[in-house]
Amino acid sequence: MEGRPPMTETRTDLPVRDKPWLFRTYAGHSTARKSNELYRTNLAKGQTGLSVAFDLPTQTGYDSDHILARGEVGKVGVPVCHLGDMRALFADIPLEQMNTSMTINATAPWLLSLYIAVAEEQGADISRLQGTVQNDLVKEYLSRGTYICPPKPSLAMITDVAAYTREHLPKWNPMNVCSYHLQEAGATPEQELAFALATAIAVLDDLKTKVPVEAFPEMVGRISFFVNAGIRFVTELCKMRAFTELWDEICRERYGIAEEKYRRFRYGVQVNSLGLTEQQPENNVYRILIEMLAVTLSKNARARAVQLPAWNEALGLPRPWDQQWSLRMQQIMAYETDLLEYGDLFDGNPAVAAKVEALKNGARSELAQIEAMGGAIASIDYMKSRLVEANAARIGRIEAEETIVVGVNRWQQGEPSPLTAGDGGIMVVDPAVEAEQVARLAEWRAERDGARVSAALEALRLAASKGENVMPASIEAARAGVTTGEWAGVMRAVHGEYRGPTGVASTPSNRTEGLDDIREAVEQASRKLGRRLKFVVGKPGLDGHSNGAEQIAFRARDCGMDITYEGIRLTPEQIVARALEENAHVVGVSILSGSHLPLVEELMERMREAGLADVPVLVGGIIPDDDARRLMGYGVARVYTPKDFELNRIMMDIVGLAVPQAAQ
Repeated sequence: MEGRPPMTETRTDLPVRDKPWLFRTYAGHSTARKSNELYRTNLAKGQTGLSVAFDLPTQTGYDSDHILARGEVGKVGVPVCHLGDMRALFADIPLEQMNTSMTINATAPWLLSLYIAVAEEQGADISRLQGTVQNDLVKEYLSRGTYICPPKPSLAMITDVAAYTREHLPKWNPMNVCSYHLQEAGATPEQELAFALATAIAVLDDLKTKVPVEAFPEMVGRISFFVNAGIRFVTELCKMRAFTELWDEICRERYGIAEEKYRRFRYGVQVNSLGLTEQQPENNVYRILIEMLAVTLSKNARARAVQLPAWNEALGLPRPWDQQWSLRMQQIMAYETDLLEYGDLFDGNPAVAAKVEALKNGARSELAQIEAMGGAIASIDYMKSRLVEANAARIGRIEAEETIVVGVNRWQQGEPSPLTAGDGGIMVVDPAVEAEQVARLAEWRAERDGARVSAALEALRLAASKGENVMPASIEAARAGVTTGEWAGVMRAVHGEYRGPTGVASTPSNRTEGLDDIREAVEQASRKLGRRLKFVVGKPGLDGHSNGAEQIAFRARDCGMDITYEGIRLTPEQIVARALEENAHVVGVSILSGSHLPLVEELMERMREAGLADVPVLVGGIIPDDDARRLMGYGVARVYTPKDFELNRIMMDIVGLAVPQAAQ
């Protein structure tokens, strides 16, 4: 055809395009077999790396048949109890050719050991394995809650993994400093920068004692980051440029790293889930796209890997089609636009430069405070309280309409979304999955070599007790058939368990503006009750997303209520016992993992058995309408979901439930 160059001619006028970032989808659910099917499907659709989501029992070191695992198996990720599960998870996926990110922290040494054992079975060259374990315990104490042991032994396990990969897995990132959950917990950009960098400093300071001096610069270069990008597009873009410059500064000045490649800030990103709304959920598509721009537009601060949430994650578990939609968003940006044909678009921009400097100065101030307190490990209580306060301020701005959220506090009226018709727009995990997983676990235990398991566990205990690197013994335990709960049980026995700070002080904050009417209602109710209105807040199950519970407790305290909030990971039995002991007027529970039905059913049964049937119970979480009706059928007084952002209205509900006439 006229005007078209011959097929054999080499085009020289096409622009050179950068290689795109890794396309990932954070995924895993139900069972290892079902998750394997999902992974292979996503890879066939053009996904270029795997990002594994593990369920809460796996993350917190419990087997699927543990009492705390009830209702949690396969809900927010895939259950992996032993080598057989890991084998099924990666069946027909050649690990030597794959780049795998595993979002795992407290049990990171164990899951990496299982991964290595499966790769060995596939005949892989272990030194060629590529990927990342998140392996960041500090943010678990601050925001996510899947820790097991106290901070110091947890730090030692982080650097055990790093030291082991230096020798045996040279292409593996041994730690992903995770600021993602810090922002989800309400961190300001300056706090996200400072708390993440303080964590990296704590890890590198410890790692220096475990690797040869000449190998340390390379290990600095293998620390990666996993960040969050929120809706304030310009600020988030500048935050990423600030991260790159501050990290370069720390590597040069604190650690004397001379080679630029080892000072490079390497990061992956999942864009913000905190800002996804249950109301008008179709709007979340635009939010996700805008947030992705913040981490892809600036070449000098571009993410190495991007995974996007699905539009419906504020409603429940995304379906495969929802994940495909988010993957296509990445592919369109990378391949249909001309973004990758240009250098950095923001170098020399005075507005960007000024904002970057302001963020860096704010982060340096926070870092100096943390350093003065003894570093990140010594400052966990301080950082946690700062996050809770920042999140309270964020919610306050939304309530006061200082921050506009479309469809939430402005322009709430709209047409019903056809995307949520039919199945409700989410995937529901079959309740039979848990029983099937427990049965497979029993079968695994029955068929393994008990003597070999016992020997492997004893070797692991000795290594942990002596302060030796736990990775070699963990890998042998994986090969022997040890389970996740057994591995974590050894760590608990050697190092002890830990309960992290809640960030909610017993004394009210100074932020009491706008609370006068509620405080007066609380006073009136307390007089009628003959003592201060007692509100017990609990988090049953393994869900560590404590933001909602913290903010409810924080606001209730500032409204004058007598609150009890002991943090995460309680059994229904423990919550009921505390309600009985404290003579609670109202009980509130928060569950975001999808396990609300079995846990609340048990809670309500125990409340009745304890003679507390007349004590109102409130439930908050990501709860579909049908489930909310079932909870009300169990006897729950109120159900709140993310759309119920007006905390003051919830406070008045509590007063009204405690003393119905006090709210009249």
